[in-house]
Amino acid sequence: MMNHNPLKKIVELQKQGKNVGIYSVCSANGYVIEAALKRGKSDGSCVLIESTANQCDQNGGYTGMTPLDFKNFVLGIADKVGFDPKRLFLGGDHLGPLTFAGMDEAQAMENAEELIRHYVGAGFTKIHIDTSMKVASDDPNTRLSDETIAKRGARLARVAQDTYHKLLESDPDAIAPVYIVGSEVPIPGGAVGAVDQGVQVTKVEDFKNTVATFEKAFREQGLDEAWDNVIGVVVQPGVEEKDSGCTEYDREKAKDLMASIQEFPNLVFEGHSTDYQTKIKLRELVEDGVGILKVGPALTFAMREGMFALENIEKELLYGTDITPSGFQDALEAEMLKEGKHWRKHYQGTELELRMKRKYSFSDRCRYYMPTPAVEAAKERLISNLRTLGIPLNLLSQFMPIQYTKVREGLLVNDPVELVEDRIINTIDEYLYATHQKELL
Repeated sequence: MMNHNPLKKIVELQKQGKNVGIYSVCSANGYVIEAALKRGKSDGSCVLIESTANQCDQNGGYTGMTPLDFKNFVLGIADKVGFDPKRLFLGGDHLGPLTFAGMDEAQAMENAEELIRHYVGAGFTKIHIDTSMKVASDDPNTRLSDETIAKRGARLARVAQDTYHKLLESDPDAIAPVYIVGSEVPIPGGAVGAVDQGVQVTKVEDFKNTVATFEKAFREQGLDEAWDNVIGVVVQPGVEEKDSGCTEYDREKAKDLMASIQEFPNLVFEGHSTDYQTKIKLRELVEDGVGILKVGPALTFAMREGMFALENIEKELLYGTDITPSGFQDALEAEMLKEGKHWRKHYQGTELELRMKRKYSFSDRCRYYMPTPAVEAAKERLISNLRTLGIPLNLLSQFMPIQYTKVREGLLVNDPVELVEDRIINTIDEYLYATHQKELL
């Protein structure tokens, strides 16, 4: 018994020559998720939200949420904005031994199996199986073979299938998960280091080997049903963000890779790190066979821009008064300096350069510090101050001109949270321009 997953329609429409895909919100930020669901509601389309193995796992991840907690968190926001949960897809990204790589294979894979159980058992219907990373017992000096990666991947697919069939007993309407395999990307959270090494487009033979070894491993394990539900392969089409720019998609460099997807009637490409591509480049990616566009830092970057703009308004409003300012940027900087684990290995440079990157880098490492109590308190004070005083149109025009126009036209409420979420929606709209995802449901 398998209940058809609507995400399979991406493959169907792509193979009919239609330029339809879906963008994937890779974020646990409440404002980002709310903005995506609000825009999905007004657009009448579906929304795909994914959590990484780092963010949520059986032990809570860095968000403190298990996959079930994350699902309930997202559903709570959907309920608040009136978004139909039937149009909502939840995905798990980089699920495998990623966060257990310090253990030997037996332990790491046991933990990875439990991770998959939690995701599929919670009803996540898009599962990226990623076993590309080495664990402690692997030889550090030799490349992990495609066979080892695929064998471990099949082992996790077996657990996913068993968990889904068990889920059907309690929820006969549960949708069958679709699977994504492969991992031609930097580690989740962005590339390490400041030097741009140049992004290498996945070689056609590497892509084909990935598919062949995974199919063989799945079929040898009797996982034909799971293989039928593999809809995508992660490749590197030649895109990546850097501290103050991004490597843009270049059709010419990727043409051989993109042409090769035509040989696989049941697969599309999944593109990671598509943040900061222009809407034209995003549309080209979808036209060329990338059915799933992952975006994360660009959405929290937009949220951070909105918060900084609001604080600039607040500073002007509070000048010469005895009202306590929020100190939002100062609180964020203090938290990042107090605990450097989320940014130190990602940013290089002088003290002045590091200060600039902590605030403004496109890789947006400051997103990891938004949930800290001090930053959260500063955010609440900022919103409270602005709601008490009101945001004058002249300052809104100065610091958030796009939102100013929407407020003047009656399309947007002049409220600090609405303004920040609309700043995120600016970015979301570039993805909707590319994906035409209304056609999926």
